[in-house]
Amino acid sequence: MKNSNRYTAATIALLWTVAVSVQAQVLSSPLGVSSQSGSNPAAPVVPHGQGAGVHSPLSPFAPLAQRTDVVPWSQLTSVTTRVEDRRMVPVYPKAVTALHQKTIRVQGFMMPLQVGEQQRHFLLSSVPLTCSFCIPGGPESMVEVHTKAPVKYSLGAVVVEGKFHVLQNDPYGLYYRITDGVGVK
Repeated sequence: MKNSNRYTAATIALLWTVAVSVQAQVLSSPLGVSSQSGSNPAAPVVPHGQGAGVHSPLSPFAPLAQRTDVVPWSQLTSVTTRVEDRRMVPVYPKAVTALHQKTIRVQGFMMPLQVGEQQRHFLLSSVPLTCSFCIPGGPESMVEVHTKAPVKYSLGAVVVEGKFHVLQNDPYGLYYRITDGVGVK
């Protein structure tokens, strides 16, 4: 009887040691934001559901190509949060709030919100979906898009241009929206 108690205590101690030594996964931007680099041990740990998301090296889709004519995700994902009235509220840097009500271009991967090949309402994500039920990053890694004309659904990256809105109190928890959008080649 004593041996089984010692074994249980030893097992619990070992499991506790392993659990305490495991650290949270550090997420990085698909465009290499240095403040969240996985190679930097001093980088802040970003909880799951926040940050730019992670482009899996096993993904069949290529990461976003660098473009100078789009707002980079590293800028959009630089938002932080604070707790206000028991809610998480976004705190936008000046570079992001300066984009409010401006016509801009954003490049990303489509997350359709409707059925069909032609989409007028969808989410644009900084990284491709790994499954249809998984959100790849936090709300700062997505832009809700409403287009004037339908945009053909694509598994690859697309560029959308439209009026950009920085959302302060969206009931769905979104941070960004594009209205009057058009697909750009």
